[in-house]
Amino acid sequence: MSSNLSLVLSFLLAISSSSCSSRAQAMGVNWGTTASHPLPPAKVVELLKSNNITKIKLFDADPFVLNALSGSKIDLTIGIPNSMLRSLNSSKKAAESWVHDNLTRYSSDGANGVRIEYIAVGDEPFLQSYGEQFYPFVVGAAANIQTALIQAKLANEVKVVVPCSSDAFQSDSGLPSKGHFRPDVNKTMIELLKFLTRHRSPFFVTISPFLSYHQTKNISLDFALFKENARPRNDSHKIYKNSFDLSFDTLVNALSIAGFPQMDIVIAKIGWPTDGAANATSYIAETFMKGLMDHLHSKSGTPLRPRDPPIETYIFSLLDEDQRSITSGNFERHWGVFTFDGQAKYNVHFGQGSGKLLNAQNVEYLSSKWCVVNNNIDLSNATASALEACSVADCSALSPGGSCYNIRWPGNISYAFNSYYQRQDQKANSCGFGGLGLITTVDPSVDNCRFSVELKASQSISSLGYCIVHWMIPLMATILLCFLGVSF
Repeated sequence: MSSNLSLVLSFLLAISSSSCSSRAQAMGVNWGTTASHPLPPAKVVELLKSNNITKIKLFDADPFVLNALSGSKIDLTIGIPNSMLRSLNSSKKAAESWVHDNLTRYSSDGANGVRIEYIAVGDEPFLQSYGEQFYPFVVGAAANIQTALIQAKLANEVKVVVPCSSDAFQSDSGLPSKGHFRPDVNKTMIELLKFLTRHRSPFFVTISPFLSYHQTKNISLDFALFKENARPRNDSHKIYKNSFDLSFDTLVNALSIAGFPQMDIVIAKIGWPTDGAANATSYIAETFMKGLMDHLHSKSGTPLRPRDPPIETYIFSLLDEDQRSITSGNFERHWGVFTFDGQAKYNVHFGQGSGKLLNAQNVEYLSSKWCVVNNNIDLSNATASALEACSVADCSALSPGGSCYNIRWPGNISYAFNSYYQRQDQKANSCGFGGLGLITTVDPSVDNCRFSVELKASQSISSLGYCIVHWMIPLMATILLCFLGVSF
């Protein structure tokens, strides 16, 4: 990825007028850490600050990340994983401990602390593929966190929200006027909306024009990309020119039917992937991002909320993550505006008064070595070895429409071998594959198909160590609470 790519960024506060008051519209970015070799948190914070990104949404309370953000003056949304909802719903002490460990500890240090704006309870717990497993715990967990914030005297500074998936609401006709919440989630949603209203918290929601296009045949690419030549939709004399407005107003109508027509909306996740599927490319992502930013900064709003855009919007996401679940598709690992190592993927204008988006600096990589297939031996078993490698490593770029889909056999075998080799920190025996692998110092990348070299272990949290730290902290907290006699 060339370092001189210019990506224009403006995460500025824009004032949007409404009939009642002026409201600030802000822009932020999701920062996920589901990567085998994540860019070190301190390096990511440098990347954020160098590009004047002032709002970040996290999916958990990673202590390494929170420490790196201390004193950065970046506004923060901290996520609570779905796996913690049951215990937080059952135990007020668990909620108090979570708030103490992840908020009070970091926010009490004045200018050197972390500026926490929201606590996101759960990560899209109403996602249809999850079934109803989290329904009984969502509102109770949010209420206990709210009580803990009050006790910690943080309730005036930090709001509790629950991020909702784009499939939590739907329209049988595909038009906003028929928008409603899914019947199975409706009861719990009403309880949540009452809670949010009581505490003046906004509704956090994912909107995904890419998924709408990818999964729905009646959404055209031009309609998803804000193209002027896209065929508009007419809904009761309201004209829809793009997929974003269509989805947003479907939610607005669902909120109105539920009895909450004036609720503020925050777009918790929106973006366009750059690999792993057809029409998931850097060029198309650039087109989408430019269209989105132009639309948001125009302050035009939507047909149901004219001149009233979402109060905040969080781009998904900052960096690619090679360990994200690919249940929805291989594109899930390629949402980043930056590559895994902090290099800008494309050019886009985010608004007036913007400056050049800078790449991560002084990134340290492993040696310039790759693992490829040895063409001088019998390759009859190479495909089986490649499939085995891909079961551990990330081969999403090889999927149909991906950046490496068109490289010829055995180039695709080499790609799989190298992905595994890099995942294993270039250990010599990880390029064996029964004698099929060969280590080379000649970059085998072809056209847009990049054979990556991973980050140095010293410059990242190793895959094993990272997972242990990530899982041991909540585990130890649970053990301690059980030892103290806290009931779950």
